[in-house]
Amino acid sequence: MTIPMYVSPEQFMKDRADYARKGIARGRSVVVLSCREGILFVAENPSSSLHKVSEIYDRIGFAAVGKYTEFEHLRVAGIRYADLRGYSYDRSDVTARALANAYAQTLGQVFTTESKPYEVEITVAQVGPDPAADQLYRLTYDGSVSDEPGLVAMGGAAEGVAAALADGFDPTAPLDVALRRAVAGLARAGGRELGAADLEVALLDRARPRRAFRRIPGPEVETHLAAADGSGTTPTDQEG
Repeated sequence: MTIPMYVSPEQFMKDRADYARKGIARGRSVVVLSCREGILFVAENPSSSLHKVSEIYDRIGFAAVGKYTEFEHLRVAGIRYADLRGYSYDRSDVTARALANAYAQTLGQVFTTESKPYEVEITVAQVGPDPAADQLYRLTYDGSVSDEPGLVAMGGAAEGVAAALADGFDPTAPLDVALRRAVAGLARAGGRELGAADLEVALLDRARPRRAFRRIPGPEVETHLAAADGSGTTPTDQEG
Protein backbone atom coordinates (compact mmCIF):
# COMPACT_ATOMS: atom_id res chain seq x y z
CA MET A 1 0.00 0.00 0.00
CA THR A 2 1.37 3.39 -1.01
CA ILE A 3 1.62 5.91 1.84
CA PRO A 4 0.26 9.35 0.81
CA MET A 5 2.84 12.10 0.89
CA TYR A 6 2.25 14.54 3.74
CA VAL A 7 2.46 18.27 2.99
CA SER A 8 2.20 20.68 5.91
CA PRO A 9 -0.48 23.41 5.68
CA GLU A 10 2.25 26.06 5.70
CA GLN A 11 4.02 24.47 2.73
CA PHE A 12 0.72 23.96 0.91
CA MET A 13 -0.19 27.65 1.20
CA LYS A 14 3.34 28.70 0.27
CA ASP A 15 3.22 26.58 -2.89
CA ARG A 16 -0.11 28.12 -3.89
CA ALA A 17 1.18 31.64 -3.24
CA ASP A 18 4.32 30.97 -5.29
CA TYR A 19 2.17 29.65 -8.13
CA ALA A 20 -0.04 32.77 -8.12
CA ARG A 21 2.92 35.16 -7.91
CA LYS A 22 4.66 33.50 -10.87
CA GLY A 23 1.51 33.87 -12.96
CA ILE A 24 1.16 37.54 -12.04
CA ALA A 25 4.85 38.23 -12.69
CA ARG A 26 4.39 37.27 -16.34
CA GLY A 27 1.95 40.16 -16.81
CA ARG A 28 2.85 43.66 -17.89
CA SER A 29 2.45 46.34 -15.26
CA VAL A 30 -0.39 48.74 -14.47
CA VAL A 31 -0.19 52.04 -12.59
CA VAL A 32 -3.07 53.77 -10.81
CA LEU A 33 -2.39 57.19 -9.33
CA SER A 34 -4.18 60.32 -8.19
CA CYS A 35 -3.71 63.57 -10.07
CA ARG A 36 -5.35 67.00 -10.08
CA GLU A 37 -8.05 66.02 -12.60
CA GLY A 38 -8.90 62.65 -11.03
CA ILE A 39 -7.51 59.12 -10.76
CA LEU A 40 -5.36 58.09 -13.71
CA PHE A 41 -5.04 54.49 -14.93
CA VAL A 42 -2.07 53.64 -17.15
CA ALA A 43 -1.51 50.07 -18.36
CA GLU A 44 1.10 48.68 -20.69
CA ASN A 45 -1.37 46.94 -22.98
CA PRO A 46 -1.02 46.98 -26.78
CA SER A 47 -4.36 45.16 -27.23
CA SER A 48 -7.28 47.37 -28.27
CA SER A 49 -9.92 44.79 -27.32
CA LEU A 50 -8.75 43.12 -24.08
CA HIS A 51 -8.89 45.77 -21.38
CA LYS A 52 -6.95 45.83 -18.13
CA VAL A 53 -8.74 49.01 -17.00
CA SER A 54 -12.50 49.37 -16.80
CA GLU A 55 -15.45 51.18 -15.25
CA ILE A 56 -17.33 49.48 -12.43
CA TYR A 57 -19.81 52.16 -11.34
CA ASP A 58 -20.39 55.91 -11.34
CA ARG A 59 -17.16 56.99 -9.64
CA ILE A 60 -15.43 53.60 -9.27
CA GLY A 61 -12.82 52.14 -11.60
CA PHE A 62 -11.07 48.76 -11.83
CA ALA A 63 -7.56 47.77 -12.92
CA ALA A 64 -6.03 44.30 -13.00
CA VAL A 65 -2.98 42.29 -13.97
CA GLY A 66 -2.53 38.55 -14.35
CA LYS A 67 -4.69 35.98 -16.08
CA TYR A 68 -7.26 37.76 -18.23
CA THR A 69 -10.12 35.26 -17.90
CA GLU A 70 -9.88 35.36 -14.13
CA PHE A 71 -9.82 39.12 -13.65
CA GLU A 72 -12.52 39.54 -16.31
CA HIS A 73 -14.70 37.25 -14.20
CA LEU A 74 -14.02 39.48 -11.18
CA ARG A 75 -14.78 42.63 -13.18
CA VAL A 76 -18.17 41.34 -14.31
CA ALA A 77 -18.98 40.15 -10.77
CA GLY A 78 -18.09 43.60 -9.45
CA ILE A 79 -20.42 45.32 -11.91
CA ARG A 80 -23.27 43.01 -10.93
CA TYR A 81 -22.59 43.63 -7.24
CA ALA A 82 -22.55 47.41 -7.72
CA ASP A 83 -25.69 47.46 -9.89
CA LEU A 84 -27.64 45.32 -7.44
CA ARG A 85 -26.56 47.39 -4.43
CA GLY A 86 -27.31 50.66 -6.20
CA TYR A 87 -30.72 49.40 -7.30
CA SER A 88 -31.62 47.97 -3.87
CA TYR A 89 -30.49 51.00 -1.84
CA ASP A 90 -29.06 54.15 -3.37
CA ARG A 91 -26.33 54.88 -5.87
CA SER A 92 -24.36 56.68 -3.16
CA ASP A 93 -24.29 53.43 -1.15
CA VAL A 94 -22.02 51.83 -3.77
CA THR A 95 -18.47 52.42 -2.50
CA ALA A 96 -15.02 51.18 -3.41
CA ARG A 97 -14.47 49.99 0.16
CA ALA A 98 -17.54 47.74 0.09
CA LEU A 99 -16.56 46.43 -3.32
CA ALA A 100 -13.00 45.74 -2.14
CA ASN A 101 -14.37 43.77 0.82
CA ALA A 102 -16.52 41.68 -1.53
CA TYR A 103 -13.54 41.00 -3.80
CA ALA A 104 -11.40 40.07 -0.78
CA GLN A 105 -13.90 37.44 0.28
CA THR A 106 -14.02 35.94 -3.21
CA LEU A 107 -10.24 35.89 -3.66
CA GLY A 108 -9.65 34.49 -0.18
CA GLN A 109 -12.19 31.72 -0.70
CA VAL A 110 -10.72 30.74 -4.05
CA PHE A 111 -7.18 30.79 -2.62
CA THR A 112 -8.01 28.40 0.23
CA THR A 113 -10.65 26.08 -1.22
CA GLU A 114 -10.40 25.84 -5.01
CA SER A 115 -8.06 23.61 -7.00
CA LYS A 116 -5.86 26.60 -7.91
CA PRO A 117 -5.67 30.22 -6.77
CA TYR A 118 -6.48 33.16 -9.03
CA GLU A 119 -3.35 34.51 -10.72
CA VAL A 120 -4.45 38.14 -10.41
CA GLU A 121 -3.94 41.39 -8.61
CA ILE A 122 -6.58 44.09 -8.81
CA THR A 123 -7.10 47.70 -7.77
CA VAL A 124 -10.46 49.27 -7.00
CA ALA A 125 -10.42 53.09 -7.04
CA GLN A 126 -13.05 55.68 -6.16
CA VAL A 127 -12.50 59.29 -7.14
CA GLY A 128 -13.31 62.01 -4.61
CA PRO A 129 -13.84 65.78 -4.86
CA ASP A 130 -10.09 66.32 -4.29
CA PRO A 131 -6.99 64.06 -4.30
CA ALA A 132 -7.05 63.70 -0.50
CA ALA A 133 -10.50 62.09 -0.74
CA ASP A 134 -9.52 59.52 -3.38
CA GLN A 135 -9.70 55.87 -2.34
CA LEU A 136 -7.40 53.21 -3.81
CA TYR A 137 -7.58 49.59 -2.63
CA ARG A 138 -5.13 46.97 -3.82
CA LEU A 139 -6.11 43.30 -3.56
CA THR A 140 -3.78 40.36 -4.03
CA TYR A 141 -4.42 36.76 -5.08
CA ASP A 142 -5.06 35.57 -1.49
CA GLY A 143 -7.65 38.22 -0.65
CA SER A 144 -5.33 40.58 1.20
CA VAL A 145 -6.43 44.22 0.99
CA SER A 146 -4.32 47.34 1.40
CA ASP A 147 -5.45 50.96 1.35
CA GLU A 148 -2.90 52.77 -0.82
CA PRO A 149 -2.31 56.53 -0.45
CA GLY A 150 -2.63 57.81 -3.99
CA LEU A 151 -0.42 55.41 -5.92
CA VAL A 152 -0.57 51.70 -6.85
CA ALA A 153 1.71 49.71 -9.17
CA MET A 154 0.92 46.09 -10.06
CA GLY A 155 2.39 43.39 -12.29
CA GLY A 156 5.71 41.74 -12.92
CA ALA A 157 7.76 44.91 -12.48
CA ALA A 158 5.58 46.43 -9.76
CA GLU A 159 8.36 47.05 -7.26
CA GLY A 160 10.54 48.87 -9.78
CA VAL A 161 7.64 50.94 -11.09
CA ALA A 162 6.48 51.88 -7.59
CA ALA A 163 9.99 52.88 -6.57
CA ALA A 164 10.38 55.04 -9.69
CA LEU A 165 7.06 56.81 -9.10
CA ALA A 166 7.18 57.18 -5.33
CA ASP A 167 10.16 59.55 -5.46
CA GLY A 168 8.62 63.02 -5.62
CA PHE A 169 5.08 61.76 -6.15
CA ASP A 170 2.55 64.61 -6.05
CA PRO A 171 -1.17 63.67 -6.11
CA THR A 172 -2.05 67.24 -7.13
CA ALA A 173 0.10 67.20 -10.29
CA PRO A 174 -1.75 67.94 -13.56
CA LEU A 175 -2.83 65.11 -15.83
CA ASP A 176 -0.07 65.43 -18.42
CA VAL A 177 2.65 65.42 -15.75
CA ALA A 178 1.13 62.40 -13.98
CA LEU A 179 0.81 60.56 -17.30
CA ARG A 180 4.37 61.34 -18.24
CA ARG A 181 5.64 60.07 -14.88
CA ALA A 182 3.57 56.87 -15.11
CA VAL A 183 4.79 56.10 -18.63
CA ALA A 184 8.39 56.81 -17.65
CA GLY A 185 8.08 54.50 -14.64
CA LEU A 186 6.63 51.69 -16.74
CA ALA A 187 9.25 52.13 -19.44
CA ARG A 188 12.15 52.23 -16.98
CA ALA A 189 11.02 49.09 -15.16
CA GLY A 190 10.33 47.25 -18.42
CA GLY A 191 13.54 48.37 -20.07
CA ARG A 192 11.84 49.63 -23.23
CA GLU A 193 10.34 52.76 -24.76
CA LEU A 194 6.56 53.06 -24.68
CA GLY A 195 4.35 55.03 -27.04
CA ALA A 196 0.63 55.69 -27.11
CA ALA A 197 0.04 52.49 -29.12
CA ASP A 198 1.51 50.44 -26.26
CA LEU A 199 -0.72 51.97 -23.60
CA GLU A 200 -4.24 51.73 -22.27
CA VAL A 201 -5.10 54.97 -20.45
CA ALA A 202 -8.26 56.04 -18.63
CA LEU A 203 -9.30 58.65 -16.09
CA LEU A 204 -11.84 58.83 -13.29
CA ASP A 205 -12.58 62.49 -13.90
CA ARG A 206 -13.44 64.24 -10.64
CA ALA A 207 -15.11 67.12 -12.54
CA ARG A 208 -17.81 64.90 -14.04
CA PRO A 209 -21.09 64.94 -12.08
CA ARG A 210 -22.01 61.26 -12.29
CA ARG A 211 -20.20 58.75 -14.50
CA ALA A 212 -16.60 59.76 -13.95
CA PHE A 213 -14.83 57.09 -16.01
CA ARG A 214 -13.60 57.93 -19.49
CA ARG A 215 -11.00 56.32 -21.71
CA ILE A 216 -8.27 58.54 -23.09
CA PRO A 217 -7.69 57.64 -26.76
CA GLY A 218 -4.26 57.31 -28.33
CA PRO A 219 -4.18 60.74 -30.03
CA GLU A 220 -5.04 62.46 -26.74
CA VAL A 221 -2.36 60.42 -24.96
CA GLU A 222 0.15 61.53 -27.58
CA THR A 223 -0.92 65.14 -27.08
CA HIS A 224 -0.40 64.93 -23.31
CA LEU A 225 2.98 63.28 -23.72
CA ALA A 226 4.03 65.77 -26.38
CA ALA A 227 2.93 68.68 -24.19
CA ALA A 228 5.14 67.41 -21.40
CA ASP A 229 8.04 66.80 -23.80
CA GLY A 230 7.66 70.30 -25.17
CA SER A 231 7.89 71.93 -21.78
CA GLY A 232 11.65 71.52 -21.76
CA THR A 233 11.61 70.18 -18.21
CA THR A 234 11.11 66.81 -16.63
CA PRO A 235 8.08 66.13 -14.42
CA THR A 236 10.33 66.03 -11.40
CA ASP A 237 11.60 69.51 -12.25
CA GLN A 238 8.06 70.80 -12.61
CA GLU A 239 6.98 69.42 -9.25
CA GLY A 240 9.94 70.92 -7.48
